[in-house]
Amino acid sequence: MQNLLSMKDLTIEDITAILDRAEILKHYGIREMSEKYMISNLFFEPSTRTKMSFEVAERKLGLEVIPFESGFSSVLKGESLYDTLRTLEEIGMDAVVIRHPEERYYEELVGNLNLAIINGGDGSGQHPTQSLLDLFTIKEAFGGFKGLNVLIAGDIVHSRVAKSNADALKKLGANVTFLCPPQWAGEFDSVSEWEGTIETSDVVMLLRVQHERHDGETGFTKEEYHRKYGLTVEREASMKPGSIIMHPAPFNRDVEIAGSLVEGRRSRIFKQVENGVYIRSAILETILKGRELTWRKSLKMPMY
Repeated sequence: MQNLLSMKDLTIEDITAILDRAEILKHYGIREMSEKYMISNLFFEPSTRTKMSFEVAERKLGLEVIPFESGFSSVLKGESLYDTLRTLEEIGMDAVVIRHPEERYYEELVGNLNLAIINGGDGSGQHPTQSLLDLFTIKEAFGGFKGLNVLIAGDIVHSRVAKSNADALKKLGANVTFLCPPQWAGEFDSVSEWEGTIETSDVVMLLRVQHERHDGETGFTKEEYHRKYGLTVEREASMKPGSIIMHPAPFNRDVEIAGSLVEGRRSRIFKQVENGVYIRSAILETILKGRELTWRKSLKMPMY
């Protein structure tokens, strides 16, 4: 694997290998890589969990993390993303993690650059590292995916998490249902009523209402949304035994999920955050080691 851009690009074997490696790292600890690599995190949208867990993973792996602040970069002077990355490549960067508001920003970059690109989220497009940590969390709870019923509820049309997880879960044999207001379904078939779906769901995954992509106008008050489309305490009570609740966060308590459920017995929300470090460590290892082997082969150098 040379880059990680979209869950559409990953085979079942690719996914399985990353999940298995993350499990090893979680049980035996993350250790520094034998080679030294330089990496930078380019976040052009706000982030807490993705950015910070990547930084923790990078430091645990012994990578040299070079700071990048978009608000103080030449991007503000009109420099293109390609020219920024070409500059980082020339000064010795091995890999970058990028979050960008433009969907598929990476299409014009791949093939024109030699440094590795890890997609930390592109607009309303894809969020592969979040999807992989979600898969890891589900696998911990159920041991696998085949035949699981996964209900994804919320702002589907604007959610890169929904799109990434839909691709991956269906590929792995899970049944995926979307629940949202009809106008928020986007490309997916959806339902708008909890009854008849929540009772049979193994995983209920909530999504944040992305006000910033609605220009602030969603058509619902917080109370209205929670009452019709949120996971209320009453709805949680009808969930099947052993089922779990997930959310990629940030979450709005008492909007998409009742505040008391965030840390309730079914919740895996903060477990997802913890698992993010192991998954992102596994991704970094996989990509950097893979590129190192390719580089050595191209130069006919010994592979230690």
